[in-house]
Amino acid sequence: MLRTTVLGTIVPALIATAALLLSLACHPNRPVLDPGARPVVDGTISGTVSASGGAVPVSARKVTAVNTETGATVEASTTSTGGYTMRVPPGTYRLEMELRSGEAVATAPGPTEVDPGDLDAGRDFLLQTL
Repeated sequence: MLRTTVLGTIVPALIATAALLLSLACHPNRPVLDPGARPVVDGTISGTVSASGGAVPVSARKVTAVNTETGATVEASTTSTGGYTMRVPPGTYRLEMELRSGEAVATAPGPTEVDPGDLDAGRDFLLQTL
């Protein structure tokens, strides 16, 4: 009889204790996820620099993206295939390219607006020889 009485009082007490601990662990005022700083998500601008009607890639040229609101700049160099890629913070950018003696820009990309996570591809330059 003593055994049944002890189990009869211990089991409900254990269940009540477990319920109390679980209710404290799941308190609604505690965040489930860390609300800390969020990662910065930039956008990407990419394109090519070529000459001779687009048939010849131009390598080792500096391409600069200038934020039209802040004046901040981001630079990249073209690869052996004439391609360039740069990560930039969100904003509107004007693209500039380094010219050498006897060169002029025949075609340049217009201003580009970059939002977080954007890939603004096809921002191509075409050079002509003077």
